[in-house]
Parts: sequence; C-alpha cells; structure tokens
Amino acid sequence: MSNRLAGKVAIVFGAGSSGATLSNGRAAALAFAREGAVVAAIDRNAAEAELTAKEIVGEGGTALAFTADVTDEDQVRTAIAASTDSLGPPTILHNNVGAAEVGDITDLDLASWDAAMRVNLTGVFLACKHTIPLMLEAGSGSIINVSSLAAIRYTGYNYPSYMASKGAVDQLTVSVALEYASRGIRANAILPGLINTPLVSRQLVTGDENRTAREMAARDAASPTGRMGTPWDVANAAVFLASDDAAYINGVCLPVDGGLAVRSL
Repeated sequence: MSNRLAGKVAIVFGAGSSGATLSNGRAAALAFAREGAVVAAIDRNAAEAELTAKEIVGEGGTALAFTADVTDEDQVRTAIAASTDSLGPPTILHNNVGAAEVGDITDLDLASWDAAMRVNLTGVFLACKHTIPLMLEAGSGSIINVSSLAAIRYTGYNYPSYMASKGAVDQLTVSVALEYASRGIRANAILPGLINTPLVSRQLVTGDENRTAREMAARDAASPTGRMGTPWDVANAAVFLASDDAAYINGVCLPVDGGLAVRSL
C-alpha cells in the first residue's frame, strides 16, 4: 500500500456485513486503514462493527467500533461525536448503508417506501449534516456516498424505491459538493454496478440453492467483463476519491460497473 491516507480519520457508516461474504462497507473500512487512515467503523449491528475494527487492528491499523442506526439522528450524532472524541475530527466520511426491496410500485405500501427513503437517503443526509461542521473545523474533508447504478439506469430489478432513493443520493452529493467546494470539502458518489455483496444474496437473488446459482451466473454474464465486481473494486475507488490524488475531483457520480452504464440495454 502507498499510505495515501496517512493522517486522515475516516468515518465509515455501514462498516459491518450482513452476510458471510464481504460487504462494500467492510471492504472500504479495511482499505482506508491499509492506506494509513484511522477508522471509525460504524454499523447498527455492534458485533459486525466490532469485527471490522478487530480485523483492522489485527492488521496493524487503528480502528474503533461504534453503533448507530443511520435513520436515528440521535444515534448518528452520538456516534460521530464519540468517534471525534476518541480518534480526532473526521476528514473522510463514507456512507455505505443501503437496502433494496424488489416489488412492483403498485404493490409497494407507503411504509415500505418511507423505510427505503430513510435508510438509503435520510441516513446520508444525517451523516453529512453532523460530519460537515467537523470537517469545516478541520479545514478539509472528502465525502463518499455509495449510490448505485440503479440511480441512473434500469438494471433489471423492479425496485422503484431503491432506484428513486439512490437517484436522490446522487443529487444530494452534487448539492453538498458545490456548496462546500470553496471551503475545502469535496463530495462524490460511487455507483456500483453488478457487485457480489451480501445485499445481492440476501435481498435480490433469493430462492433455493440451484436458483440462486443460476441467477448469480446470470449476473456474471450480464456484465461487460463477464463477471460481477467485488467489494474491493468499490473500496479501491473510495480510497482514490478520499485521497489527495483526487483533490480536484468533486461532484462526480462515478460508476464502478465494468462498463455497464455505457452499454445499451
């Protein structure tokens, strides 16, 4: 590693994993630490946050685990304050929490719609709201919001609340990027395409073992590269956007998708 993030403090929301496989959030937390950042691993599942922090420490890095549900403002505020007290003011904010519910819009009840907006969009808003003042005090900051390719194109799944909320994340990112550019804070979004994460196996591709295998193979085949990406592909993009190498990159919604965004349906 090149130690590109030495001296930086990274807050990672969604740093745990909801399944046996690696999540984008855990990969990002590990990647930030491997590049020299001090990491606050935040997740609503305390045990998962602790696993991520322990793995970082086991590799020789510095990390602490904190617990917060991103839809609860008091919990978000408290976690950020506790991280700052223990590790110093944040200069990297990585928002990775997300949830998808497949179903036709005519079958989607209002409570499910509102829940998707709170998890996918309001959580990003709350994290930015309570982190940006600390970044302003520190004099710099890089915000990376994990959106989705579904924010800008149809991906083959009927999940209108997910698509709408992730599209809003993109525009929130642009708003923050332009509002704070002159004050040392950058904001960019990553739009993962077909990535093999726990969200896929737990929320999108469900059924018996044979069906799951077929659908996962279909996802591989749907990528221009012939395979799904991995959480490390997303994490590596996040490291770059967090680093000073990306000092003049601001307000970008970056697909990490093997070229799927520019291929016709």
